[in-house]
Amino acid sequence: MNFEERKNLLAGKKQSHILDFYDQLNDEEKHILLSQIDAIDWDFQQAFQNKDHPSSDTEIEEIDALHIQQIIAQRDTFQAIGLDAIREGKLCLLLLAGGQGTRLGFDRPKGCFNIGIHKKLYIFELLIAHTLEVVHAANAWIPIYIMTSNINYKDTVNFFEAHNYFGYRAEYVHFFVQELNPATDLDGKILLKSKYELALSPNGNGGWFSSMHKAGLLDTIFESNLEWINVFSVDNVLQRIADPVFLGATIASGKMSGAKVVRKAFPEEKVGVMCKENGKPHIIEYYEMNEEMLNKRLPDGSLAYGFGAILNYLFPIHRLKETLDQAMPLHVVKKKVPHIDKNGVLIIPDEPNAYKYETLALDLIHKMDDCLIFEVDREKEFAPVKNKEGVDSVDTARVLLEKNGYTL
Repeated sequence: MNFEERKNLLAGKKQSHILDFYDQLNDEEKHILLSQIDAIDWDFQQAFQNKDHPSSDTEIEEIDALHIQQIIAQRDTFQAIGLDAIREGKLCLLLLAGGQGTRLGFDRPKGCFNIGIHKKLYIFELLIAHTLEVVHAANAWIPIYIMTSNINYKDTVNFFEAHNYFGYRAEYVHFFVQELNPATDLDGKILLKSKYELALSPNGNGGWFSSMHKAGLLDTIFESNLEWINVFSVDNVLQRIADPVFLGATIASGKMSGAKVVRKAFPEEKVGVMCKENGKPHIIEYYEMNEEMLNKRLPDGSLAYGFGAILNYLFPIHRLKETLDQAMPLHVVKKKVPHIDKNGVLIIPDEPNAYKYETLALDLIHKMDDCLIFEVDREKEFAPVKNKEGVDSVDTARVLLEKNGYTL
């Protein structure tokens, strides 16, 4: 598109203000702005229009899981199946690592945070160590894809290089940047970060597959023997990655996907819960649940909606390939977004002032025909590091790491 075509496009989308400072820009700044305009996914406008009209024709039901006791009874069988699949090159990994450690008082990628007390023990280091356990057990290397953000890509790559990939073979580690969506004000107008930059934010934890596609990584995957991708987040320092028991159980079940879960500690715990929506696997967020759902009990006294998702999933690559042609729902989230005003003055808001548009992993789960809900022991596999203090904090994670035999 030439400049006039872009100008007309923005006028048609009622976003002409994006060019308000154009005549003040130098050539390089103009190029940056026009490139960002070209990259806008305008689907956000439909999400904005629908934000106050959620779909109501849904039926939510509880879903059962493969319980810990059942897993223990079949552990050897599941593990053998999973290790065979890994040896045959059927598994790859995806680490969602786009976040900064801001809430930890740390201005670098969260994975670079030192969780140790008397020695250095980085979050990335722990996750790689967990993976290496499986690599050694299977005697086979597993490809790892690490999704960063535009903010932390260089820091993340440099950190791995500086630490020699923590013993992992570098040729099996691939970094890429998550796609970005524009943030808007509460009237749907795209915000400007500066006179030549849009206020952009990552497209949510469900946008990883399209981001891999944009980064040119999928052709190699599609041409390989890979059948499964294990998706997990940088937040949880105790999670078992490339878990052959989880992989083997999912394969043996014949189900299309798998999700690790823990039993909720109490009804109001702020975790997404596995359930069925219109007969398909689904994750309902804690804030979407009414009092009846929160407190409903099964005959054995356990919570009917009691299996909390911990963002550790198995997806079949062939089914994900089909989703590339299917639009992912955009969720509208109210956030605080710094921006410049009509005079070019930077505004740092004290209250949520904007909407971000995010895809969520729960929507990928819903695109699967079925899902093995795989229960794990929360004290052995769930130590999220989200806050500096209090619940799900550095301190609580350290306690659980020490309880599981880690020297900090």
